[in-house]
Amino acid sequence: MLTDRFARRFTYLRLSLTERCNFRCTYCLPEGNDCDTAESDLNIHEVRRLLTAFARLGTRKVRLTGGEPALRRDLGEIIGLCKSIPGIEKVALTTNGYNLQKEISGWKKAGLDALNISVDSLDPTIFSRITGADRLHYILQGIDQALQLNFQKVKLNTVLLRQHNTHSLPGFLRFIKDRPVSLRFIELMRTNDNIDFYQEQHLSGEFIRHQLMEDGWQLQPKTATDGPALEYAHPDYAGRVGLIMPYSKDFCASCNRLRVSSKGELFLCLFADEHQSLRELLQSDDPAPVEAFLQRAIGGKEESHHLHQQRSGQTRHLAMIGG
Repeated sequence: MLTDRFARRFTYLRLSLTERCNFRCTYCLPEGNDCDTAESDLNIHEVRRLLTAFARLGTRKVRLTGGEPALRRDLGEIIGLCKSIPGIEKVALTTNGYNLQKEISGWKKAGLDALNISVDSLDPTIFSRITGADRLHYILQGIDQALQLNFQKVKLNTVLLRQHNTHSLPGFLRFIKDRPVSLRFIELMRTNDNIDFYQEQHLSGEFIRHQLMEDGWQLQPKTATDGPALEYAHPDYAGRVGLIMPYSKDFCASCNRLRVSSKGELFLCLFADEHQSLRELLQSDDPAPVEAFLQRAIGGKEESHHLHQQRSGQTRHLAMIGG
């Protein structure tokens, strides 16, 4: 098992497949795509070798992220590869949903278990204003299609923005009243290129948590491979509500996930000051050097991020590693 010096076990890998994205979200890439390197993304052979080593060290869940991972033409093949690795029990995907209706059946057939779709507003005008894409209706149809395909989990990711989300909870609750989806409100995080935007738009999830508790929503227990969300359920709703609040007390105490970028860099933390490349080790089918690298690296993982000290490490924006 990958275990750090704080006795945290890491069973969950978030693997970015590309930094490229075709949306222009105000909180991430407001000026459009920002790939600052000509280095190619990991190919499918490198992905296989990486996942094999992680699985041998106890990784049970893999989430494919970006950028927008659906920009990879071999995404279906990569999903199938993930499912074929001994030890990997769950494969999830985070997408902006731009080609959801077209591709979702293929992803399901390839073995995809769970799906996260970014939906920052249920108002088409506001959605377009946030993302730079007039695609909400299409994406919502894709979500209903995903529910018909019986994925293990379908989640909606909504970044909290003071300008747009302060009064959005009732509308979202109506949406999940009869849909078995998990709606996750994510606090805006400060990165190196959004400092002014963060100060203008950051909104704590505490006001949503208090409202949920007042309305009878109950906090649900986590499993070993669950992400950082605190998830709440209510007997009158088919869906659930999750809160990701990285500025809350002890947020990092239950960390169970590591990240690898599309260029083969290991992120011990989303906001680490340094990242270590293991790409050279992925040119061989022997998993032992990769395992040894990971075992050494995990000893340097810090107890917590430093967002409270206004330190975002080397994270320029979330498209470079997928959050």
